[in-house]
Amino acid sequence: MTLTFTVDPVIDPALREGVLSLWADVSNAGGAVGFVPPVTADDIRPALIKQLAAVADGGSRLLVGHDGAGEVAAAAFLTRNTHRLQLHWVWAYTVMVHPRHQGKGYGRDLMDAVAGAARSLEGIEAIRLGCRGGMGLERFYEACGYKEVGRVPDAIRVAPGDDRDDITMLLPLY
Repeated sequence: MTLTFTVDPVIDPALREGVLSLWADVSNAGGAVGFVPPVTADDIRPALIKQLAAVADGGSRLLVGHDGAGEVAAAAFLTRNTHRLQLHWVWAYTVMVHPRHQGKGYGRDLMDAVAGAARSLEGIEAIRLGCRGGMGLERFYEACGYKEVGRVPDAIRVAPGDDRDDITMLLPLY
């Protein structure tokens, strides 16, 4: 079974709740998507509302992957830069695959879909994303063609005494 990806889907209540549930499940499984477990959907809702407002304003695009049952199984946000000297690349944010789908190759499929969505944007030459050190995420992104272009030691405080590197990855699209 593969995921079916949609760029800029209609954001109805079912999709909003599906992405919210995905985000909470990924966070509670230890995923590095901006929260530390335990979290509830209510903890995440303000961040999702902010992301969806950026989609509505045209500054971000939402990519969603549905599984064979029609459930939201993966998602990512592509966000345009607003600085006039950085309009040629986008950020990938909140890249996530549901824990029940880990190990099926869906993460790679999601990253391929992210690259395809970015390539469809006029003038976009690269994707940047940040990831949390100490989890091996940079190895996954390197396997998807990204390269590490920056690292700030101990920039992410997961908990007192648990600081992680903030790693910037880049995928040239040409």
